[in-house]
Amino acid sequence: MRGMICREVEQFELIELEEPAFVPGEAIVRIKRIGICGTDMHAYKGNQPFFSYPRILGHELSGVIERIGDNEEGFRQGDRVSVLPYLHCGACVACRNGKTNCCTQMRVLGVHIDGGMRELISVPVTHLINANGLSLDEAAVIEPLSIGAHAVRRSELRPGENALVIGAGPIGLGVMAFAKQRGAQVIAMDIHDERLAFCQQWAKVDHTVHTRKDPDLQLLRLTEGEYPTVVFDATGNAASMTDAFRYVAHGGKLVYVGLVKGEIAFDDPEFHKREMTLMGSRNATKEDFLHVLEVVGSGAIDVGSYITHRSSFEEMIDRFDDWLDPRSNVIKAMVELS
Repeated sequence: MRGMICREVEQFELIELEEPAFVPGEAIVRIKRIGICGTDMHAYKGNQPFFSYPRILGHELSGVIERIGDNEEGFRQGDRVSVLPYLHCGACVACRNGKTNCCTQMRVLGVHIDGGMRELISVPVTHLINANGLSLDEAAVIEPLSIGAHAVRRSELRPGENALVIGAGPIGLGVMAFAKQRGAQVIAMDIHDERLAFCQQWAKVDHTVHTRKDPDLQLLRLTEGEYPTVVFDATGNAASMTDAFRYVAHGGKLVYVGLVKGEIAFDDPEFHKREMTLMGSRNATKEDFLHVLEVVGSGAIDVGSYITHRSSFEEMIDRFDDWLDPRSNVIKAMVELS
């Protein structure tokens, strides 16, 4: 079967792989869609933490079950599925407390272990999500949207709160969409006017702020001098993540959804006087996946507009560098396998 491996930094290679052997408790899934996300792009450029080469990338996956044994979940051959790519141990302190998304032994497909950029993959049945009611495209974007849904759930955002989301990439857009679902007043901040316009059109945000046009003054005006009570940073940019501290209201929360390879420093007196809560939000849980599945299935999220670029499996190598160029205006690129 065909597979795509990231051999080293900035080097993809289409190779032949052995088909996975059937293992009881797992399912052989024929991959049909692979969403490309920031993790894949950072890995390709050599900027992804928790990563080693060579690696088969791909964790935003949908496909069809090709082989499966008896299982309590009721899955059958031919079912359309989304893949929960975070393989947790089930025994550590995080798992015992229901926080499987930050398992101490976490293995994420396409990051710590080989992922889904191949025709067939074996997945634990417990990590499949029944997506028979969705299109293959919709099933593939459950994962990135779940990242945003988890961040919003973790923040305990309340209706009527002012929420600032910094970064209008695919993860930030998911945060915006689910913050709006919570009934918050959502402000989108980004460096690109085109992205901000997309936030208004797609996520229906209430306000937009350009990063280079005195954001402090704009935020004070929009929040009647108080700043947002919850700030999400989904940029994965160290400078942005540092600046985000000054945008949080007294008694408010700052949630890091994006990840940077390096250290973040902040001014402790500013942090302390606000009694600010700083949170990391990592991955998502099955609960988040099922919530997003329901929301997408209801038609409340426009997946068609969220996916802006496409390629076949064979064309992906030639397209990938273009997708990295900000001028291409990629929101979500989708790779299609026949």
